[in-house]
Amino acid sequence: MTFDLNQVLKDGEGERVEFKTSFNSDVIESLVAFANTNGGTVYIGITDSGDIKGISLSPESIPGWINEIKCKTIPSVIPDYQIHKAGNKTVLSLSTKEFPIKPVSTRGRYYKRAANSNHLLTASEVSELHLKSFNLSWDYHPDPVHSIADISIEKVQNFLNRLEKRDRIIKETPIGFLKKLELIRNDLPSNACYLLFMKNESPLTTIELGRFQTETLIKDSKRLKTDLFNEVELVLDFIKKHINKEIVIKESAQNFEIWQYPLEAVREIVMNMIVHRDYRSSSDSIIKIFNNRVEFFNPGKLPHGITLKDLISDNYVSTPRNKLVADLFKESGLIEKYGTGIKRIIEAIDKAGLPAPEFKEISDGLKVTIFSQDYKPSEPDDTVEKTVEKTVEKTVEKTVEKTVEKTVEKILAFIRENPSITQKELAVLTGLTQRGIEWNLRKMKNDNLIERTGPAKGGKWVVK
Repeated sequence: MTFDLNQVLKDGEGERVEFKTSFNSDVIESLVAFANTNGGTVYIGITDSGDIKGISLSPESIPGWINEIKCKTIPSVIPDYQIHKAGNKTVLSLSTKEFPIKPVSTRGRYYKRAANSNHLLTASEVSELHLKSFNLSWDYHPDPVHSIADISIEKVQNFLNRLEKRDRIIKETPIGFLKKLELIRNDLPSNACYLLFMKNESPLTTIELGRFQTETLIKDSKRLKTDLFNEVELVLDFIKKHINKEIVIKESAQNFEIWQYPLEAVREIVMNMIVHRDYRSSSDSIIKIFNNRVEFFNPGKLPHGITLKDLISDNYVSTPRNKLVADLFKESGLIEKYGTGIKRIIEAIDKAGLPAPEFKEISDGLKVTIFSQDYKPSEPDDTVEKTVEKTVEKTVEKTVEKTVEKTVEKILAFIRENPSITQKELAVLTGLTQRGIEWNLRKMKNDNLIERTGPAKGGKWVVK
């Protein structure tokens, strides 16, 4: 494949491309971030804005830089290099692939690549990357606190009965079955074993449930601290208790129920929360039910290398945080297939004619919000606006202008990356409502920033 430097400049910096004007420690940090993510290339001699500045190379430059990179990275990164000519200017590219054994560090620090910048890995992310390098996950390791005496044999037997109903012939005893699946090793239960079959309650699995009359007034609440299998049904029972249900009577004898939110989407969200939660976090899972929306917060950020955009566009490979937990949920039939949950959630909600769900990374976890048909975003009170002093009014106007500008910039960036992007996809990616996206797109067209070409379905956006 022919290398095209002009195309690289046109595309700009991104998840796998970084520009640097000279060789320095930042170059090594970028290579480390690429090695810990999906690989990438650093182009030396180019400014952040994509202008070719060029560099001077001596016979010792490249061997010296590569040796410095090798000595300052653990495990050692030895990049491939290429020299590119642009007129009378020289550009050097240093490339590395994703490392099989991670994480890679430089000067005792670990970095990952997200969009077009490097970010320090948290202690949790460092641990997860190391475990994944050996195809392990946290739940595989022995529980340092609990013993086999803390495991409920009755719950294990119930699980075996469920497998037999799915035509699985189990000849082992409950303990023998756990040992066969390596849920117990050297007479010690794994973290997964305890989470799935704990005899008593544990704060490790706490889920806080609340039905809110207003933003602050709680009408009903419940706290769960039991095993993961039981939590699925208990959470769903609480949600169904507090959302609306309509009985549709048909002329035929069969009536059917229409819930405020599609239950298949709700169940998928709950299942994802419980299976993919970071049980090492001190935070609890929280579900808040309001009159016109339900908010699900779960400790644990997206898996390393997966962005919100990847999640929503179904452009990722499933990487369960808790591999053994996910495997047993799949064995029991609670999970049908890895990696399709988010797609099914979005499709079910779209089929029900509801606003697009909202996905946000907040604090140390992921928040998913689903909206009812009558959901309306809160709007400012006109009476307040009339009583505010002029100086404050100007400040508010400037703040709103900046907010609109940032929103426009985000939308333009998504359109540039995917000219065929739909309004629903933009709503999910930006966190705006469908109405908010429509308003922004209309304003952007009026301001001659974008235009629509082609048919209503299958057309494209053009940035002007």
